[in-house]
Amino acid sequence: MSDPVKLLAVADSDSYVKWGAALLSRAPAGWDRRLVVLASPVLPSADQLSAALATSGRSFARPAVIDLAALAVRVAKQQPDVVLLSVRGPLVKVVVRAIVGAAARRPVIVTGLPGISVPATRKAVAHRAQADLFVVHSRRELREFTALAETMRVPQQFALATLPFLPPPVPVRVPSPASSPGLAGDIIFAAQAKVPALKSERLALLGWLAESARRHPSIRVVIKVRATHGEQQTHAETHDYAALLPLLQQPAPANLVVEGGAMSAHLATAGGLVTVSSTAAVEAIALGRPVLILGDFGVDAEMINTVFIGSGLIGGSSDLIDGDFRHPDAAWLDDNFFHGQGCDDWVATVTELLEQRANDELPLKVLQRGTAGGRLRRAWDRKRALGRFDRSWTGMLALAIGMPLLMLLRARRKLLRRAAPADGELAVTSPEESSRPLGSSTR
Repeated sequence: MSDPVKLLAVADSDSYVKWGAALLSRAPAGWDRRLVVLASPVLPSADQLSAALATSGRSFARPAVIDLAALAVRVAKQQPDVVLLSVRGPLVKVVVRAIVGAAARRPVIVTGLPGISVPATRKAVAHRAQADLFVVHSRRELREFTALAETMRVPQQFALATLPFLPPPVPVRVPSPASSPGLAGDIIFAAQAKVPALKSERLALLGWLAESARRHPSIRVVIKVRATHGEQQTHAETHDYAALLPLLQQPAPANLVVEGGAMSAHLATAGGLVTVSSTAAVEAIALGRPVLILGDFGVDAEMINTVFIGSGLIGGSSDLIDGDFRHPDAAWLDDNFFHGQGCDDWVATVTELLEQRANDELPLKVLQRGTAGGRLRRAWDRKRALGRFDRSWTGMLALAIGMPLLMLLRARRKLLRRAAPADGELAVTSPEESSRPLGSSTR
């Protein structure tokens, strides 16, 4: 009898812990499945970790939180056959270097994104270029990412997996207008760190939620947040909803509340879910809950909500205030997250990759960009992704040398942008090569 496949999942932020743990639970039961959390600037709190694990579908022992050096030691000791990198984009190549250097035979490297990934982005592909397999969650994502990788000339293999934290879909019975009883439970607003971004937009949204709460005094309107004050999340949030509440022109009604916790717990008794673009909308659809996608701030790539075009779910602030929530069009479902688990092929593809590995036919991909600078560049990548959790002297040296250079480059780009209208030329920096603050997140 052959030994079980050893699968180690490495996660960092709360959303990546949720996705990684849930995907791990969908792997074959006979595999040896383990999860660790990598210490980084977006390390989830104890409450965030509990909420992230709540929808994994199986009971996980509380995962160990380890640094990069300890991860390398663990890989050297356990020699996993597969490593699932459920981490932010800039961290992927940093972890790949650590595990490849520690493994006697390097594992199959699997990665992916923890939610809605339409539109496909160059950064998402570029950051994960060394992975053997990139997991996506819909037929549409599969088409878009495959086409983008080909355009970028990045040799990447993609496979399909149902969003792993979705509950089994339930039949939806849409009542006729004459018999509709209205909302039968809380209105849940799935807040996001990135959208909408402006303070004025967030205040407007809070005003609509407050008015909806006044209009429906018998139910609660819950602003469901991923992080409370002092907690970190995948994307940095500039304007916290709880902090903005006192700025409303009228005092917030008592039935407008801010809460954290697991989204699954909120949806269990929800009457409807409203969001700008959160993956929670897909969770609500699976449970048969009506949904409203707010289009007031735009339906475009910036709002990350183009995937809902054609769903029948997009509405506006007046719909939120009136409690007009909807169920999706059936034609939209099959192409977007509800293709059925029988179409998933990620486990079969991993098995094929394991066979290639056994036959020494799975060489590690060579990065085509972002490698200039040798050892110092690698130290820079590590320090930028791990921040204060990288205590190496090479990281400090790279930061001391790199930050002044980065400031000069930014100043030069700003000058080029100002000059562009005069000479008709536009300076363009590819998204995957752009620089971000220490510890910040990209897809």
